Amino acid sequence: MNLQQLEYIVAIDQHRHFAKAAESCFVTQATLSMMVKKLEEELGLLLFDRSKQPVCPTDAGKEIIQQARIVLRESSAIKEISNGIKKEVKGELRMGIIPTLAPYLLPLFLNNFLKKYPEVHLNLFEISTAEILSHLEKDLIDIGILATPLHLEAYTEEPLFYEPFEVFVSKKENKLNKQFLLPKDLDINRLWLLEEGHCLRTQMLNLCELQKQDLDRQLNYEAGSIESLLRIVEVNEGITIVPKLATLDFNAGRKKQLRQFSNPVPVREISMVSYRQYARRNLSEVLKKEIIQSVEGKLETLRKTKVIAI
Repeated sequence: MNLQQLEYIVAIDQHRHFAKAAESCFVTQATLSMMVKKLEEELGLLLFDRSKQPVCPTDAGKEIIQQARIVLRESSAIKEISNGIKKEVKGELRMGIIPTLAPYLLPLFLNNFLKKYPEVHLNLFEISTAEILSHLEKDLIDIGILATPLHLEAYTEEPLFYEPFEVFVSKKENKLNKQFLLPKDLDINRLWLLEEGHCLRTQMLNLCELQKQDLDRQLNYEAGSIESLLRIVEVNEGITIVPKLATLDFNAGRKKQLRQFSNPVPVREISMVSYRQYARRNLSEVLKKEIIQSVEGKLETLRKTKVIAI
C-alpha cells in the first residue's frame, strides 16, 4: 500500500469514473485500474462496485476512502511543518468563497497577496455555503471564507471581520429619506431578495422577520447576485439590503441611494472555516493576516459603532 494508491481511490470517489479519475491524477486509466486492483487484493476487499454507472464505492470502500483522506491530509502536513520551520510561505492552497463576498473581497487582497508570496498557488472556487462545507468534508478544498456562525462541531471557525449591512433604496422611496433606519422602517412588500441557497438571503429574512409575514405584491423576483438586486431596485423601484463591501465602488448616484441602519447596526460575521484536522495551517494563517489587513481601513467605522450580528 502506498500514498499513490490512496490518491487514486480518493480520485475515483470524487469523479465516480475511472477515466476521469485517471485524467485528474495524470496517469492512464490502465495504470490507475491496475494500482487500485492491487490495493483491493492486498486488503482482501472490493472497494468499488464497477457494475454501476457512475461507479460507486462499496460499504467497505467508503470506510477505506474516508481513512485514505485522513492519511493524505496528514501526510501533506509534513511539508507544511517543514515550510513553517524554515519560515517559507509556499505550496498550494484551495479556497472556497461565497458569491456574495467573492467579487468584493478578492480585489482587496488578491493581487498583493500573490505578489508578496510568489511561491503560493491559490486555487479559488466561488461556491455556496453548502458546497463549501461539502467540499471541506471531502477534502476538495482546504479552507472556506463564508458567513458564520455555523454551529457545526466538525468545522473550525476563525472570525476575520464583521461587515455591516446598508439599505439601497429606489430614488422614488420618499418614506426612507431619513439618515438612519430601523429594520421596522422597511416595507417587506418592497424588499427584493436573493434566491434560495444564499446565506445573505437568510440574513435578510432574519433582519426583517420576513418569514413571519405574508408578502402581497404583483411581481416576485429572486435575484442570483447582489448586482441583480441593485439593478432591479433601480429599474422596478423598491429596496434591498447590501453588505458594506459591495458598496465600496458605488458611483455618486448609487451612494445617494444608500441608507445606514441606526445602532445597533446589523452585521454579518465573516470567518475562515476549516474541517477537523487541517494540514495547510501555515498558508492559511498568512492568508488570514492579509485579508484582515485589507479590510481594516474599509470597515474602520465599526470601531465606534454598536453592532449586532444576524
